[in-house]
Amino acid sequence: MPDGATSVSDEAASASSEAALGGTSPAPSAAALSAPPQAAIAALRTHFGYDSFRPGQAEVVAAVLGGRDVLAVMPTGAGKSICYQVPAIVRDGVALVVSPLVSLMKDQVQALRETGIAAAFLNSALPVHEHADIMRRALDGAFDLLYVAPERLENEQFIEFARRAPLSLIAVDEAHCVSQWGQDFRPSYLRIAQFTALLPARPPVIALTATATQKVRSDIVDMLDLHQPQTTVTGFDRPNLHMAVERLPEQQKQSRILGFVLARPHESGIIYCQTRASVEQVHAALVAAGLSATRYHAGLSAAERMANQHAFITDDAPVMVATNAFGMGIDKSNVRYVAHFNMPSSIEAYYQEAGRAGRDGEPAECLLLWNDKDISTARFFIANMDANEDLSADEAETVAASRRRMLDAMCGYCLTTHCLRRHILAYFGEDVPTEESSCGNCSNCTDDVESIDATAEARAVMRCVQSMRGGFGKGTIAAVLRGKANEKVREARLDELPCFGTVELSDGQMKDLIGLLTAEGYLSITEGRYPLVGFGPRFREAAAPDFTFAIKRIQRKPRSERRPDAGGADAQPVDAELFERLRKLRKRIADEEEVPPYVVFSDAALRDMCARMPRTAEEFLEVKGVGEKKLERYSAAFLAEIAGYASF
Repeated sequence: MPDGATSVSDEAASASSEAALGGTSPAPSAAALSAPPQAAIAALRTHFGYDSFRPGQAEVVAAVLGGRDVLAVMPTGAGKSICYQVPAIVRDGVALVVSPLVSLMKDQVQALRETGIAAAFLNSALPVHEHADIMRRALDGAFDLLYVAPERLENEQFIEFARRAPLSLIAVDEAHCVSQWGQDFRPSYLRIAQFTALLPARPPVIALTATATQKVRSDIVDMLDLHQPQTTVTGFDRPNLHMAVERLPEQQKQSRILGFVLARPHESGIIYCQTRASVEQVHAALVAAGLSATRYHAGLSAAERMANQHAFITDDAPVMVATNAFGMGIDKSNVRYVAHFNMPSSIEAYYQEAGRAGRDGEPAECLLLWNDKDISTARFFIANMDANEDLSADEAETVAASRRRMLDAMCGYCLTTHCLRRHILAYFGEDVPTEESSCGNCSNCTDDVESIDATAEARAVMRCVQSMRGGFGKGTIAAVLRGKANEKVREARLDELPCFGTVELSDGQMKDLIGLLTAEGYLSITEGRYPLVGFGPRFREAAAPDFTFAIKRIQRKPRSERRPDAGGADAQPVDAELFERLRKLRKRIADEEEVPPYVVFSDAALRDMCARMPRTAEEFLEVKGVGEKKLERYSAAFLAEIAGYASF
């Protein structure tokens, strides 16, 4: 199993952070928490085929088995599900998993059953008569895990079941959905704490998410009523992902995406679009080029969405074109790229969507295309959000204001000249040493982007904002600095300011400069119909002698389609022909068993087979991801394929 980043537990956090996140329990030490019992390690080996936990997993598992609440923040692909699945196997009773992913529960349960774990789900897709049967069997101890949607917790029949059931733990997946400051706020999550309060014996609660700033983490603890939780935040870094940002005119995006996908004809990928119309446009272009692609958006019928999702997961249509309605919880491990046709509305959303690539730890690519039209569309969506009856007018405005701030931060990511990886890590509050400012695996660090020094211009903007006392918008600021004496400028006598006409940047560069200064905290923009520009919390730094500032050139250097050397932790060269033969075998077996190929084996497992060339069952068991159940079911077929290739 590929290693993740260094784990940070609440024992190492500051006192103020501990208070904000519910504090720490005086019981187990950090050393004890990091050492789960042998039963947990045995379960990991038997069902999942791994000898040890990834960083962060061990202490979470140990804490849950010790009866403690936990908040676990781990990047996509870091193995969050292991953190509650292993305790569910070890502890007596049934684990309740609260998940918003109704359409994926069947796949999740199917994958668990493939590893020999007893699991079931309750959702609206099941016939009503099956609900009572599943709950009866759960009471009889038939399942280790039971998946439910948060809305299910409001059902009186289910509440009565939960009060009688021997619950081993409650896992809240995608826990950021409880926070109004998160990008996926769902009011149904607010009632989870009410549900747990009704239980006669409250089991440990584990909240899991991949995207949570400090503010969102505090919200999760408060809104889910976690009791002095252990907080484990593993690093947000995904070193196997190559990050790239390209600014392109709208008319050039489609050809760029088409070329990008055609250069990877045998790989699985996701292309995200901002609107349904864009999904249809890009999907049609890919199909016309002879690619096996499918699509997903809210305008399709539920049956078609389900069928298209199934085709993607089973590799019958390895390319998915979709809006952000697709993907939460997708556990497809062999997604080799995620491309964004448009800019997402937040870094949280981008990190979550891009993170669906390379879940197996193998190298993968994340390409983001954007332009000013994307920003306008995102602002329109925020201004026209569907009214939520569960929120007051003030609460609804709080959510909208939060969305606008997150959009500003996303614009900053697209505009920054610094390391893209470092930018994301800093956004989520992770400290990266200065000497590591260049990751060597993003477009800003591989000389794909030219930048120009804009230190003098940035200071001129700050002086202009000070002179105008925060009473004007960025359009007027840009006009003054560029020396444009329009009617508004003349009426306010702004053409008499010392800063008038002192900047020679283009309109586009001025817009980028003000946007980046805002995103990085030097400026702030008020809410409302006519937003005004004022000073941000970092404005004083611009006066420091060592202050520097740069912006990207709009013209980008040409970039080849050559795959970057994205150094995944377990990345290794393999025999391409053998890998393809094993992949075809995996697909045949998956089709016969009516399961997704990644459920049989991940790409990482196939690569490890290529490297090890196992000849016996004992050697096959050493392959990463091969547990006793999969050894029993699949070793004969894969060993025969490897032996046949070796003797060819």
